[in-house]
Amino acid sequence: MTTESTVEAFRKAESLVAQRRPLEALHVLGPVLEIAPDKPSVQLLAGRAYLFSAQFQRAELAFLRVIELDPSDHYARLVLGRTLQRQGRLSEAQTQVRLAATMYPDPAYQEVLGEINAHIALDPRSSE
Repeated sequence: MTTESTVEAFRKAESLVAQRRPLEALHVLGPVLEIAPDKPSVQLLAGRAYLFSAQFQRAELAFLRVIELDPSDHYARLVLGRTLQRQGRLSEAQTQVRLAATMYPDPAYQEVLGEINAHIALDPRSSE
């Protein structure tokens, strides 16, 4: 795969994720993941596709890889928090989203944090 075709495949996968066609995106992204597994942008896109296709453990691993490669990536922490939330791991989700909101004080991040906090308040056992 040439550099040009790798970029083209990445862009196509981005478009498919935006269209909420994550399984198709993962199919297109497969060769890119093999060539560039240590590119945060590639792992982030794969993580989003995994998340949108309810492959939560794979999404979690992809987002953790992004954070390993770039600890300052606030968006990776936000979507990792969402992934953990979807798995019912609210305490871990709260930690990641709180970090993301601290790193990037955006109202949307605060809203996600508030949602997780509300779930924890309704069921304190969920934060264990």
